[in-house]
Amino acid sequence: MLIGQGIDAHRFGPGRPLVLAGVQVSHDQGLEAHSDGDVAIHALCDALLGAAGLGDIGRHFPDTDAAYAGIDSRILLRRVMASLGSLGLAVHNADLTLVAQQPKLAAYIPAMTQTLAADLGCPPARVNVKATTTERMGFTGRGEGIAAFAVVLLRERAEG
Repeated sequence: MLIGQGIDAHRFGPGRPLVLAGVQVSHDQGLEAHSDGDVAIHALCDALLGAAGLGDIGRHFPDTDAAYAGIDSRILLRRVMASLGSLGLAVHNADLTLVAQQPKLAAYIPAMTQTLAADLGCPPARVNVKATTTERMGFTGRGEGIAAFAVVLLRERAEG
């Protein structure tokens, strides 16, 4: 078994959709980023890459590369999963925490869980997504952005 953790944060910005864990969330602002700004998937990619000893998301998908401008982060996640597959690794489970004062995310969590499970190639019961606030403290509490934390456990893929 291999464990990895990832963290990401982005500030809010106008004129962009808000995408979290591959799901579009209703909000008046999106997250500023080179890609689509999906902090949940970025943290998840870092956790996956870290568990496999493959560095981080910036090494594989640098924000200086125009090829990744505006890219759907699910594409990045699928590429990370292909790399893990080539190493004979599979996801045992994933646990993600989204930190946001707003918008409220509870209604979106089932869709986020399903979306991530599909891309991770594991049952939805092995993917946990939760959301919390910081009680109005810090940049997330002031409504300036969203942070995400992810922990994953990888295992060798069973043959057959």
